[in-house]
Amino acid sequence: MIQLEPLPMEVAPQQPLVRTSRRECPSPHSTLNKVARVLWGVCWWTLFRPSPRICFRWRALLLRLFGAKVTSKSRVDPTVRIWAPWNLTIGSDSSIGHHVDVYNVAPILIGDRCTVSQYSYLCSASHDIADPTMRLTAAPIRLDASAWICARAFVGPGVHVATGSVVGACGVAVKDVSAWTVVAGNPARFIREREIQA
Repeated sequence: MIQLEPLPMEVAPQQPLVRTSRRECPSPHSTLNKVARVLWGVCWWTLFRPSPRICFRWRALLLRLFGAKVTSKSRVDPTVRIWAPWNLTIGSDSSIGHHVDVYNVAPILIGDRCTVSQYSYLCSASHDIADPTMRLTAAPIRLDASAWICARAFVGPGVHVATGSVVGACGVAVKDVSAWTVVAGNPARFIREREIQA
């Protein structure tokens, strides 16, 4: 019978194990913020989500009641998840497609004539992995006029997607995107210039 020697295992350098309790990691969100998000959640489930798809003005009204800056020409699908409407600005003739996740712990500004396609994720917050308590970090996201975030794309905290640029399907934009360029991949890289035909 042949005996095989076990393969040597690499030993990772030992890291100090830091245990933290909830008391050591207080929420960065105020009580008012938490209450407002509960009220928004009730509104989303009862008035926003069940509304017919064509009722864009109704959903814009609900968002404005919770502090969003949304024009009557903004088109937000009923399945869009918005963390905090008061941190959201949507310009004229812009649309947010179905099942988009708008995690706007920090403000998210969407300019005129922008398109955010289905299943995209606009994520304005993360966690500091160097901090033992995994402290929440947040930075605003800005989409300038005529930008397009394609299906299932991810736009990370602090990213500025400049005028006319495109983040391709399933792309992961963790750095600013220059004007009138197309980026794609993970992480998103320059593909080509975007040219509009007359």
